[in-house]
Amino acid sequence: MFDLEIRSLAVELLNLSLERGFTVATVESCTGGLVCGAMTAIAGSSAMVQGGLVTYSNQAKAALAGVPVALIAQHGAVSEPVARAMAEGGRERLEASFAVSITGVAGPGGGSVEKPVGLVHFACAGPAGTHHRERRFGEQSRDEIRRLSVREALDLLRETVLTGP
Repeated sequence: MFDLEIRSLAVELLNLSLERGFTVATVESCTGGLVCGAMTAIAGSSAMVQGGLVTYSNQAKAALAGVPVALIAQHGAVSEPVARAMAEGGRERLEASFAVSITGVAGPGGGSVEKPVGLVHFACAGPAGTHHRERRFGEQSRDEIRRLSVREALDLLRETVLTGP
């Protein structure tokens, strides 16, 4: 189901989490739960995965992850502040050591000059704070943007876990 690179990142993340006693959670918009799915495809992942929130709509971002409606109105759903709030809210609500979030424009429609198709914001919240990453994957297919986003989210989560609390 997931390519070798994504599976390898998920296995590495599982091993790091088990070794260091960390738990993880996801808050996903444009990937619709694929990051959590990649992690839970690995046997033994129940020891690290607290859960995942699929917050596709703005209403779900507010209700499930606690993202302030005013923040979404001010910056838009696809933005650094919203990605950070998603990760922080998911970490708190799912009581995880770390939470990664993804919000972006997977296309093929929905893009604008300011926020084109392929723009994705990632954030990872942990004990030492919240890290943000922005990627512009360009005008690729929806499936490819989502695949690249899963890989990027797992990589950001892995890097954040490596640095620890």
